[in-house]
Amino acid sequence: MEKYYGKSVLQGIAVGKLYVFEKKQSSWTKQTIEDADAEMVRFSSAKEKAVAQLDGLYRDALEKVGEENAMIFDVHKMMLDDLDYLEAIEERIRSEMVNAEYAVTVTGEEFSAVFASMDDDYMKARAADVIDISARVVRILEGGEDAGLHTTEPVIVLADDLSPSETIQMDKTKILAFVTKHGSANSHTAILARSLNIPSLVNVDMEILKEYHGKEAVVDGVEGALYVEPDEQTLAEKKRGQEKLFAEAEKLQQLIGKENITKDGRSIKLYANMGNVEDVEKVLKNDAGGIGLFRSEFLYLGRDTFPTEEEQFLAYKEVVSRMEGKKVIIRTLDIGADKKADYFGLDAEENPALGYRAIRICLTQPEIFKTQLRAIYRAAAFGTVSIMFPMIISVSEIRRIKEIVAEVKAELTQEGVSFGEAELGIMIETPAAAIVSGELAKEVEFFSIGTNDLTQYTLAIDRQNQKLEPFYDSHHPAVLRLIQMTIENGHKAGIWVGICGELAADDTLTETFLDMGLDELSVSPTYILKLRDRIRNIG
Repeated sequence: MEKYYGKSVLQGIAVGKLYVFEKKQSSWTKQTIEDADAEMVRFSSAKEKAVAQLDGLYRDALEKVGEENAMIFDVHKMMLDDLDYLEAIEERIRSEMVNAEYAVTVTGEEFSAVFASMDDDYMKARAADVIDISARVVRILEGGEDAGLHTTEPVIVLADDLSPSETIQMDKTKILAFVTKHGSANSHTAILARSLNIPSLVNVDMEILKEYHGKEAVVDGVEGALYVEPDEQTLAEKKRGQEKLFAEAEKLQQLIGKENITKDGRSIKLYANMGNVEDVEKVLKNDAGGIGLFRSEFLYLGRDTFPTEEEQFLAYKEVVSRMEGKKVIIRTLDIGADKKADYFGLDAEENPALGYRAIRICLTQPEIFKTQLRAIYRAAAFGTVSIMFPMIISVSEIRRIKEIVAEVKAELTQEGVSFGEAELGIMIETPAAAIVSGELAKEVEFFSIGTNDLTQYTLAIDRQNQKLEPFYDSHHPAVLRLIQMTIENGHKAGIWVGICGELAADDTLTETFLDMGLDELSVSPTYILKLRDRIRNIG
């Protein structure tokens, strides 16, 4: 028996055979060409096919794991359309008279090296993305396809590393677990694995050898260990652990319809986060009290033009109607940073996470904002709707939003268009917003704390940067104090306060949040019953 340790991405136990996933190796060689125009046609055709593939991957990920996790494919598409990248490839083909495979590979390596050398952590993370998109184009030029699983039975996938596209394209019914030698618990692939609810280990201390293929193994996401050819005693022990986890999952189903009340009588609302219309089924199945974060960006991404008012209205209406009176909190457009659509015409920024995004776009391009607000207010006539505005840092922003909201409602009234009322709230995502939350609370009806960005901005750490993982601490006292401050200031003003970021699902903090007086937690639908169980056992 061999035993290796790694970092657990998702707790769970999987027992099965190992499948060594090998990336397809390119077989091209550098060649001198005679017709640069013909070679450019080859490249342009391959590039367009790559864009189409990325569109397909985006739609596939949107359906399987939601809008936020699908964003990486939109980022790849944007990079593949970068003019500097395309011009560099064309220049190399024409000036050196070389084949497209060589030009794309070398250009990709050069751009990747430039990104890797940058000081900005977000831009450093793009180095791997350039290599990924370049490899995609080369595969198409060679007439190859993405590597996939070739198995008739479910397996434990063992790999050196996995790209997001490789992960999302695998048949979930054939995957028992993921194990990789490299990778980060905060990487796009790890996030996708969590969304797919598949036990996973990254940074495992082993060499990925071909002879492991087909061997019996156990992945223990609770312990953070991989057992290769476990002995009978270990195998029996892990199977008992697996059965216990299955039994616990069955037990959670008995909590459907129960209240989120502690033993000492404290209650809290449990809502669900969702990224597209199809997620409503998961929200209802897991008995969420409402939708605490409806990410509206899915309507804007993966397309070439702005969604119309009618398109948005129909999407919002479907969700609101299906929730049958339960609260639906729609977050307004949060485009920017790593979520971009070419038709917005956004300029490249050195530090996009701190740039022109979210409410800053909406307030400076009110025609976009008004179209969305009209659609939301029209949908509000069919249920209980709240509107949440992201990246707010000042009272003046809220007051301007209210003016635009008043204009929208006046226009709808004048046109004789039916609409409903909506509760207005903001996201607390920056230290600035938390610090002035007392003033902000007087202007709105609720706060929802976005702990992902709040942690990132408070600690000045890019959570996607693997090198900074040892320093990233979502439980940092500064983050928790800002959350406490926000809750206290919200309550002083008589408004309710929730959390919709990843910390909401961290059950090691559930009791802490209850002690702070938090009113609501909004999490992925699959965490609802687990948190309900945790809450009902407190006190």
